[in-house]
Amino acid sequence: MPSAKDPSDGSSLPPLTDGPQAKRLGLISLIACFGGLLFGYDTGVANGAEGPMAMELGLNLLQVGVVISSLVFAAAVGALIAGQVADSWGRRKTIIALAVLFFVGTLFVVFSPAGPEPGTFSPTGFGVLVAGRIMLGLAVGGASTVAPVYLAEMAPYEIRGSITGRNELAIVSGQLAAFVMNAILDTWLGGSMDGVWRIMFSICALPALVLFFGMLRMPESPRWLVEKGEYDKALKVLNTVRSPERALAEAREIQAVTDKERQKNKPLGIKAVLTNRWLLRIVGVGIGVATMQQLTGINSIMYYGTRVLEEAGMTTQQAVLANIAFGVVAVVGGVIALRNMDRLDRRTTFMIGLTLTTTCHLLVAFASMLLPVGSALRPIVILILVVAFVASMQTFLSVAVWVWLAEIFPLHMRGLGIGISVFFGWGTNGVLTLFFPSLVSGVGITGSFFIFAGVGAVALYFVATQVPETRGRTLEALEEAVSSGAIYQTR
Repeated sequence: MPSAKDPSDGSSLPPLTDGPQAKRLGLISLIACFGGLLFGYDTGVANGAEGPMAMELGLNLLQVGVVISSLVFAAAVGALIAGQVADSWGRRKTIIALAVLFFVGTLFVVFSPAGPEPGTFSPTGFGVLVAGRIMLGLAVGGASTVAPVYLAEMAPYEIRGSITGRNELAIVSGQLAAFVMNAILDTWLGGSMDGVWRIMFSICALPALVLFFGMLRMPESPRWLVEKGEYDKALKVLNTVRSPERALAEAREIQAVTDKERQKNKPLGIKAVLTNRWLLRIVGVGIGVATMQQLTGINSIMYYGTRVLEEAGMTTQQAVLANIAFGVVAVVGGVIALRNMDRLDRRTTFMIGLTLTTTCHLLVAFASMLLPVGSALRPIVILILVVAFVASMQTFLSVAVWVWLAEIFPLHMRGLGIGISVFFGWGTNGVLTLFFPSLVSGVGITGSFFIFAGVGAVALYFVATQVPETRGRTLEALEEAVSSGAIYQTR
């Protein structure tokens, strides 16, 4: 970390003040976080909708796997593409386009035709359904990349962690909303009712409309505007979310760093990464951080939590209801994480989170091994331990990972850097989504969670030796430190 006298930590900037600008920043973050809400709902709704969907459309297990995993693999592609689009086209316009994609994808899924008789397979219906899920996946991946970058670039460095972290809170809130709506609709309408899954999916059209119309009234990222030579527009945007003195000081700092990079006459984007070993290294670390998050198995629980609980000994209805607990503790953990995000270093947060999640993995594995199948305690103990895992993950890892990824990369390749990292994260997520049911079926809960624990131990070593600290520095200071390799000299 830089010393208090070092202006690179932002100490030369005028202090933040309350007023209309703070409320404006709050509104901007609220609207942008609807992308995270859609991300969460679209990934969580399948955890409960897959059964009625398969029954009505006559899908076998492989076809269900294709429907579920197609969103995840498409999200990997969406993350990679949207990051580069946001660098060239702008953060705001890209988010608006993603809102349209969310809405159109939802229509495809909801109106995918069934077979001539209920329960009979329709190739056309299956194709339309998968096409809709791919559209939603592209939108989810894009939102996971662009929304955190937009929030990080709008936020002052003092509260950048809590502002950017709101997107992750929106994600888990969307997943909780999906779990609750699935449980309500399953109980009220009956899981076997034709079309109940269509209602589950259709709900996400509403936040897509809010995101679209809301972002039409939101400003572009001031840092992106400066990068494109629009200094006056950037200053105008900063004046709406900062005091006049702070806005001018930040605009000058952003301009100074941007001009300094231009004077070096270095390549931008992917060429910059390939010709600078420090940028290449930070992209590699970013890939590791994004992959580490997925290899904890958190999304395996969020997608297939009901299957895990059924394997533990619960009935299907008990598992659907108990699944809500995962969403509740995820939201509570996200709220706690936001409170700590600007108080704890990112590396410290990662280390605490990985220690807790790895411990929970071991406890779940031992409980599954020691408590016999049929024991009344088995499902209760495993539920408690999995809930503890989800709480640990959301409190210390999920929010911190997205914040770190949004702030570590230099401005000229920020979208590209986070896009590449999230591409590998989503790719890992897709592989786990596709094979997790087979893994649980093959080695059981015991073997699955022992594997997660082993990966957690490796991730702890990776964080301790490779991940640099980002808290307490402006994005411009981080840009210089990352590009020169100086960031690896400080801990």
